[in-house]
Amino acid sequence: MNYLISAVIGYLLGSIPTAFLFLKIFKGINITENGSGSVGTMNSFRTSNSKIIALGVFLVDFFKGFLSVYITILLFGDNFIYPMTALIMAVFAHCFSPWIKFKGGRGLATAAGGASLLLFPVLILWLFFFILGFLFRKNVHFANASSTVLTLAICLSTADILYKWATPPADSPLEFGILSAIMLTIIIIRHIEPVKEYYKNYKNQIRKNRA
Repeated sequence: MNYLISAVIGYLLGSIPTAFLFLKIFKGINITENGSGSVGTMNSFRTSNSKIIALGVFLVDFFKGFLSVYITILLFGDNFIYPMTALIMAVFAHCFSPWIKFKGGRGLATAAGGASLLLFPVLILWLFFFILGFLFRKNVHFANASSTVLTLAICLSTADILYKWATPPADSPLEFGILSAIMLTIIIIRHIEPVKEYYKNYKNQIRKNRA
C-alpha cells in the first residue's frame, strides 16, 4: 500500500501542467501549440517572452518534485524506495500529463526538485556535466541530454558508492541504480526530438558554411 500511496502522491503533484496554466491564465496562450510545444520553463520563456513567468514555472515545477519526496518521507520515514517511487511518478506525470492529453515538459525541473532532497550528489553530477556540455556545444538541449545520459551511466557504474549518499540511503546498489535509471530514462526520452532537431540544424549549418 505504501508503494501505491507514494506513486499517487508523485503522480498527482507531477501532473499539474504548470506552464500550460501560467501561459493560459496570464497570456491567453496554449503553450502546447506554440514554440516547441514543450510544457516547461524554456518554452514558457520563448512563448511568453517573460522572465517572471518562466521563473514561476520553474519554481512550481521544482517544488512538484521537492514536495513529492518531502511528503513521502514524512509519511513513511527513512526508506529510499518510497520517496524515489514518488519522484519517478512525478517526473513521469510532468512529462506526460493526463490533463493536457499526455503532453508535458522535459522533466528536469521536477527531477531537480526531488533530487535536491533525495539525490543531491546525483544533482551535482548532472550540473557538472551540464556545464561541460553547454560549454562544448552552446546548446541547452544538447547539454540537457548529454548530461542526463552521462549521469545515468555514472549512476549505474558507481551505484555501489552513490547509493550510500542518497538521503535516505537506498537499501542496495541495485535498488539505487535501477530506480535512478528509470527516472533519468524518462528525461532522456523527452529529449530525443529536440536533440534530433539540434543535429539536423547543425548539419545544415555545416553544409552552408562549406557552400
